Amino acid sequence: MTTTLIGRNVEIAWPDLGITVTAELDDRNPALADALWESLPYQSLQGHALVAGSHLYHMAPIHSLLYTHASHRIPDRRDAPDGTVFCSALQHLGIKYGTLSEPMPASPVGQVRPADMPALREAGQAVWDAVYSTKKPITVEVRRAGTAGGHRIPRLAATDPDADQLIRDIHAETDRIWLTPPPELADLHQGWIPSGAGSFETVLPTLLFVNGETRPLGYATYGGLIRGAVSDMPIDALRHMARLLVGIPAEFLGYCGLEKLWAFTQRFLACVDRLDREDFLALSCQMALYINCLGGWNLHLFPWDAGDHLRQQRPVEVSAPA
Repeated sequence: MTTTLIGRNVEIAWPDLGITVTAELDDRNPALADALWESLPYQSLQGHALVAGSHLYHMAPIHSLLYTHASHRIPDRRDAPDGTVFCSALQHLGIKYGTLSEPMPASPVGQVRPADMPALREAGQAVWDAVYSTKKPITVEVRRAGTAGGHRIPRLAATDPDADQLIRDIHAETDRIWLTPPPELADLHQGWIPSGAGSFETVLPTLLFVNGETRPLGYATYGGLIRGAVSDMPIDALRHMARLLVGIPAEFLGYCGLEKLWAFTQRFLACVDRLDREDFLALSCQMALYINCLGGWNLHLFPWDAGDHLRQQRPVEVSAPA
């Protein structure tokens, strides 16, 4: 039986929309619930699922979400009640507010109160409109119920001087772009591409490739390296995998306009061979948060309505003979 964690009520607010809902944290995943609770308050760019259906999600500035073990997983989030709140290893806080199409295991941490469901659905529709067409950023604030809001990006530390300075620089850049579109991505989506990336002066293919490289670099590559470090994968193997996996996509993204990401990556690779496990983990976590932030903004800025003329085809229903 699910038990509500006494006093652990979380307000999820969209000030731009004038909407606030309250979620009650429960005991299904206490470690994840603790990580969320201890991180509050924070703000983030609110996103919306683009292929899964009625699902809100945003980047949570919580490093430990990348590796904290979920003690309870539901096999298919489509079956979860509307209003279920999830934490994921992609550094997302998600909320199901209606029908989902994607069968995916998920880690629930709480539930939006039934009385707030109409407001949640209203927020979901408004965020979909913003992500799909208007491109007006909508900020979400997550805070302990009854307390003041606020925001901070956590900064880790390393004993290696070069790694620690790189962490500081990545943290400063992440803080700068967390709630404001990264200039290089904003320029890219306006067609300003210094390298000329985009065959025959096209822009959309470059945008598509940037999205396709950024998401797996943050979610899979750095996420995988981090989980390997936490699970005691040999440090020499981690260093080797980092050298194999991070350079090529980051260099390509630099060519497309994400020059800061490429510069950070070169500094990461320059010091990776002398990092111990703790420094490797700290630097990789800070990089993952930065790259996942870039990915969130790219998803928001992408011109999804350019394909509005394309709609799914459904089988024609055949009426039974009279």
